[in-house]
Amino acid sequence: MIRVKICGVIDEATAQAAAEAGADAIGLVFAPSRRRVAPDQARRIAAALPPFVTKVGVFVNAPLEEIRALADSVRLDAVQLHGDETAADCAAVGALGLTVIKAIRVAGPVDPAGLRALPISAILLDTYHPDHRGGTGEPFDRRWAAPVAAVMPVILSGGLTPENVAAAIEAVRPYGVDVSSGVETDGRKDPAKMRAFVAAARAAAAGLEGARR
Repeated sequence: MIRVKICGVIDEATAQAAAEAGADAIGLVFAPSRRRVAPDQARRIAAALPPFVTKVGVFVNAPLEEIRALADSVRLDAVQLHGDETAADCAAVGALGLTVIKAIRVAGPVDPAGLRALPISAILLDTYHPDHRGGTGEPFDRRWAAPVAAVMPVILSGGLTPENVAAAIEAVRPYGVDVSSGVETDGRKDPAKMRAFVAAARAAAAGLEGARR
């Protein structure tokens, strides 16, 4: 089963709608962004989620103590490092007992060997943009992601929508998919689009599984 993460959740109603749509995880952005959430709001969002929905905190070059404090107060399950963090930074976060996801912004072919050496649970591949760390809604060439997904857990991001997520899954065969702007209408998460995205991802994954049998 492919995992689906809805990122950039900013309120309790959106968190509940994401869970009802079937999302496995939601992303809470603590870095500068129009989707950034304050710690108090993040705690309220986390409390509104049903059991077994993973809470992922998204950080960009944040001090370890900041990550530790927010992970404890919000009760994060995983941390997504979306900046220039090193292997040592990833290891330090992992030592807190958290699942570590390292985001890489892709601008060309990726070396799987270098990524496999990182002390992380999964790699998130997003589109490179010179001015933004993520959430741009722009795709990258999926052929660059497939070799990485063949050797380690990949969470595919970058320009995914309900209309194109199935093709992306078929091309890359990732561990999971991550979406933010692709399920928004006028800058807000759209429950209908979230449901359509999850349904399309699940159908694509089921089709791949059926083809292997």
